Amino acid sequence: MKQKKTIRKGLVAVLMIVSMWSLTVFASDGETVQPAMYATFWALVPPIVAIGLALITKEVYSSLFIGIVVGGLFASNFHFEGTVNSVLNEGMISVLTSSDNVGIIIFLVVLGVIVSMMNKAGGSAAFGEWAGKRIRTRVGAQLATIALGVLIFIDDYFNCLTVGSVMRPVTDRHKVSRAKLAYLIDATAAPVCIIAPISSWAAAVSSYVEGEDGFSIFIKAIPYNFYALLTIVMMVGLTVMKIEFGSMRVHEKNAIKGDLYTTPDRPFANMENKSIKETKGKVIDLVIPVLILVVCCVIGMIYTGGFFSGTDFITAFSQCSASEGLAIGSFFGLLATMILYSARRVLSFKECMDCVPEGFQAMVPAILILTFAWTLKTMTDHLGAADFVANAMSSSADGLMNLLPAIIFLVGCFLAFATGTSWGTFGILIPIVVAVFENSNPELMIISISACMAGAVCGDHCSPISDTTIMSSAGAQCNHVNHVSTQLPYAMTAAAVSFVTYIIAGFTQTAWISLPIGIVLMLAVLLIIRNGTAQKTWQSHRYNVLGRDSDISESLPFVKSVL
Repeated sequence: MKQKKTIRKGLVAVLMIVSMWSLTVFASDGETVQPAMYATFWALVPPIVAIGLALITKEVYSSLFIGIVVGGLFASNFHFEGTVNSVLNEGMISVLTSSDNVGIIIFLVVLGVIVSMMNKAGGSAAFGEWAGKRIRTRVGAQLATIALGVLIFIDDYFNCLTVGSVMRPVTDRHKVSRAKLAYLIDATAAPVCIIAPISSWAAAVSSYVEGEDGFSIFIKAIPYNFYALLTIVMMVGLTVMKIEFGSMRVHEKNAIKGDLYTTPDRPFANMENKSIKETKGKVIDLVIPVLILVVCCVIGMIYTGGFFSGTDFITAFSQCSASEGLAIGSFFGLLATMILYSARRVLSFKECMDCVPEGFQAMVPAILILTFAWTLKTMTDHLGAADFVANAMSSSADGLMNLLPAIIFLVGCFLAFATGTSWGTFGILIPIVVAVFENSNPELMIISISACMAGAVCGDHCSPISDTTIMSSAGAQCNHVNHVSTQLPYAMTAAAVSFVTYIIAGFTQTAWISLPIGIVLMLAVLLIIRNGTAQKTWQSHRYNVLGRDSDISESLPFVKSVL
C-alpha cells in the first residue's frame, strides 16, 4: 500500500513539474506546427507510458490521463497553450463530438438500461435458475458462455455486453470468477468477429483492400487467421481440461471459495444485492429482449448501409456504419422491451423509467475509460504513429518474403497493443501487404493479410486501452485491471503458438498443413502447462504437509483428487 502511494505521489509530482516547465520555458504562438517527434518512435511512447502505469499502479484513469498529457506535450512541441489545446480541444472534446463515438456511447447507455430493466423484471434471475437446472457444472457454464459468444458474431461491442449480461447469473451460480468470465467474453468477441463473413469487422477489412475483391480475400484469409482460430481452441481446451495458470488461477481458486472478484474493488456489487422481482420474472423476460435487440441491431446496421434503398444485403452490411446502426437498433430494442414488460405487467412505466439512470450509472466507468482511450489514440494520430509504422514496414518488406507473415503478425500485435485499435492497424498494414505481393505472390498476400488481421486482434486483445477489452470488463462487471492482468498470459500463449504457425505457413503456403500443425501445437502447450501446474501444486502441497507439524491425513483429499 505504501509503495502504491509513493508511486502515485511521484507520478503527480512529475506531471506537475513537466506542466510548470512547459509553462515557464515555452510559449505558443497559436499556429499549428508539425510536431518535432512526428512519425518517429516517440509517437508510440504515450500509449506505452499509459499501459505501463496502468499495469504498475493498477489505476487506469490516472494512467490514461498521464499518457494523454505526454502525447499532448509531444504533439505541441512542449508548448503549454498547445498542450492544453491538444488534450482538451483536439483530444477529449473532439472524440466526444465524433458521430461514431457518440453512437457507441448511446449504444452502451441504452444497453445498460435494458440490462437494468431485465434485472429488475427478474428475467436475469429466472434465466439463471433455468440454466442452473440444465447447466450443472463449472465446465458447462463456461462452455455455454463460449457457445453464446460464438453465436453472437455480428459485432464485438454487441457481443461483449450481451454475453456478459446473459451469462453472468449462470457463471456466478457456478462460482466462475468475474476475471474468467471477462476473458471468455473478450476471447469470443474480436476473435470470432474477425473470422465471421457477416460482421462489421469483415466489412471493415474488405474496405481496406483497394483494387481487389475485398470480401473474397477476406473469405480466403479465414483459414490463415491462426490467432483467432487457436484462441477458440485454447478456450475450449482450458475449459474441458480444467487448466488455469498465471494470476487467473488465483482468481478461480478464490471464486470456488465464494469470492468472485478477488480484489477489494467489486464493480456493481451493490447493484446485484438490490431486490429483484423474481415472482413475475420468467426466462422469456430475458430471451425475448435479447432476440429483439439482435434483430433490431442487424436491421439498423443494414439500414445505414442502404439496404432499404435497393442495396443487396452483403453490400449493405459491408458499407454500414456499425456505431450508428447499433445506436438505432438498441433504441428500438429499448422501446420494444418497455412495451413487452408493460404488456406483461412485469414492470410499470415508472419502474422502466427508474432503470434509465441506473443503466447509465452502470456504464459510466466504461464510458470514461473509452473516452480516455479514444483521446490517447488521437494523440498518437497527431504524432504520426501510423506513418512511422508504415515507413518502417515498407522499407523492409522487400526482403522479408516467406518470413513476412510472422513478422507482420508481431508488428500488428505491437501496433494494436500500443494504440488500442484493430481497425486502425488494418488500415495501416493491409495496403502495404497488398502493394508488396499482389503482383508477385497472391497466396502469400492472403496469408500476410490474415497475419495482419490476427496480429491486430491479438494486440487489441492484450491492450488495456482497447475499447473491446474495456467493454468486456463492463460486460462481465469485472475490475478492468484484473481483466487485463489475468488475460495477458492466456493471450500471449496463443500469440506465441500463432507466431510459430505463421513461420510454417510462410514456407508451406497452405492452410491444410499449417493450421493442423498449429492446433496440435496449441493442445501440446496446454498439456505441458497442465502437467507443470499439477507438479507445482503437488510439490507445494507436499511441502506444506511434510514441512510443518500436521496430521498427514490433511493431504488425503488432495491425493484422492490427483489419483
